[in-house]
Amino acid sequence: MKYDTEIIRPAMRDADVRLRAGSAPPADLKLIRKGLLTLHTLKLMAVTIYRCQITPRSTGLDRALVAAMCNEMTHLQDFQVMLYEYGWRPSPLRWAYWIVGWCFGTFSRLRGPRAILKTGVWVETKAVHRYSELLGRIPWDDDTRAIVEKNQADEYGHVERWKSMLRGG
Repeated sequence: MKYDTEIIRPAMRDADVRLRAGSAPPADLKLIRKGLLTLHTLKLMAVTIYRCQITPRSTGLDRALVAAMCNEMTHLQDFQVMLYEYGWRPSPLRWAYWIVGWCFGTFSRLRGPRAILKTGVWVETKAVHRYSELLGRIPWDDDTRAIVEKNQADEYGHVERWKSMLRGG
């Protein structure tokens, strides 16, 4: 893997912000918009899941959940920034993904650490597959593709971390 998944929040400089409206043919822009909206809402759900799974205890799992939440918040910001760079806005229906995230996070926390880890593996595996689908179908520009690929690599890292913790590692 060419991305360091131990980096939770990569640096972003002012010069990295680029206005992209009209930077691609209209048919490509339609696909890019749909992809960014999908990724943004799914990241909102992921942040909410992790936020709701964190307990007041000081355990290794709680530390890992905080780190994963922070990483997902970075992904959420990545996609929100890109939406605005293209001149678009997040979906007004994103609240529904917050509710789904709250349900997954809260109910898995109530069921205990194994349920939290299994939920993490399941959700992050779905994310990896969704990223693969969007990377293969959407004509991303090079900068955006690199961000999407880095975020997908982070999801692989989350899957491996949760699987390792399930095995007792």
